Amino acid sequence: MSVELNLNGRIWFETPDGKLLGHGRVELLERIQQSGSLRQAALQMKMSYRQAWDIINYMNEHFGTPVVISQRGGKGGGSAQLTEKGFKAIEQYKLFQAKFREFLKDNSPLIEV
Repeated sequence: MSVELNLNGRIWFETPDGKLLGHGRVELLERIQQSGSLRQAALQMKMSYRQAWDIINYMNEHFGTPVVISQRGGKGGGSAQLTEKGFKAIEQYKLFQAKFREFLKDNSPLIEV
């Protein structure tokens, strides 16, 4: 009996210090861009504000230039927005993710087990 096998996997960007950008972090960046708020993005992803802040802070430090800039809250509340580097990071991730999916699709038929 033959079973259909497919390749599967995930892709992420990493530094020697660890994971820098993957699916979840791209989603966080996109939600920040949509909402204009780190707090709202964190709530939407069911993570603590502190966890989201730590992730953004890590990316800002390790990308060399910030991917998100924020303004502290005040009377009207704080705000957060992606920088050009943030948009470029998302664009690059999605490009390589698409190429990776294509690789998986093209090579799955080659499995001979």
